[in-house]
Amino acid sequence: MKVTVILCTYNRCESLAKALDSVAASIVPEAFEWEVLVVDNNSSDQTRQVVDAVFRRHPGRFRYLFEPRQGKSQALNTGVREASGDVLAFMDDDVTVEPAWLRNLTAVLEGGDWTGAGGRILLEKSFSPPSWLSLNGTYGMGGILALFDLGDVAGELDQPPFGTNMAFRRSVFEKYGGFRIDLGPRPGSEIRSEDTEFGRRVMSAGERIWYAPSAVVHHAVPQGRLKKKYFLKWWFDHGRSAIREGGARPDARRRGIPQTIAGAVPVALRWLLALNPQRRFYCKTRIWLVGGQIVEIYRQRQSSPAKPTNAGSA
Repeated sequence: MKVTVILCTYNRCESLAKALDSVAASIVPEAFEWEVLVVDNNSSDQTRQVVDAVFRRHPGRFRYLFEPRQGKSQALNTGVREASGDVLAFMDDDVTVEPAWLRNLTAVLEGGDWTGAGGRILLEKSFSPPSWLSLNGTYGMGGILALFDLGDVAGELDQPPFGTNMAFRRSVFEKYGGFRIDLGPRPGSEIRSEDTEFGRRVMSAGERIWYAPSAVVHHAVPQGRLKKKYFLKWWFDHGRSAIREGGARPDARRRGIPQTIAGAVPVALRWLLALNPQRRFYCKTRIWLVGGQIVEIYRQRQSSPAKPTNAGSA
């Protein structure tokens, strides 16, 4: 088995070097074949210089590709197409991986029972959330910061893993296609879920994905993300991506507006009346979520009747 680690990057040269150095320090068995494929998605900062410096420190381990078509899904699909491994692992340019990450994430894919695997994503130990933000529980929004922690017990996943810590057999992309290019962040748009949509697509076809809690990455949280404005924008774009992924559920009485809008009024009241700051802000995000759904439905109705773009080619 050969593993290709795919890392797509765009204008994050500050964190990129740490990410690459961390994966270069991976501890694997001597016979373990692996490479790291860096896909530069048209960066305009010092990304190439950073990559060259890391490559000199770790000769023979990395390959570099330049993908001029803007959009993370475009870069991901290029990485999938150009990878030489029969198992593809994914990480982002703003994480650091633990030394045993790669081996622990991909070990289960040596057999024939599992199609993919997802690991644990932890925030940096020094991270301290603001008073209005709950990471877990009823009002938890840790997933927006890429927190993915299902505990210490390994087992089958009932939800898709996050893209910064997942691995799939290459044959999965050949069978089910690549990442949808109408999803995924790009300059001017933070509509995401390209990774979880792929996982849901695979799981809905009956494929099984393993949770590997010992495969750990640490995700840095920039201060710019710890603002209410960022979270509200995320939920608005999440509403849009949900419509793109699943489509609107027509309702004759509401002229095609999703059923969730019917519950927007009581949620708005809870937002206005809640005293707990975490509950209050959580309820506010529900309104932005519905707003994103409405905007995307309207946008689709104003565009041509052609169906949205499906999976990109791997």
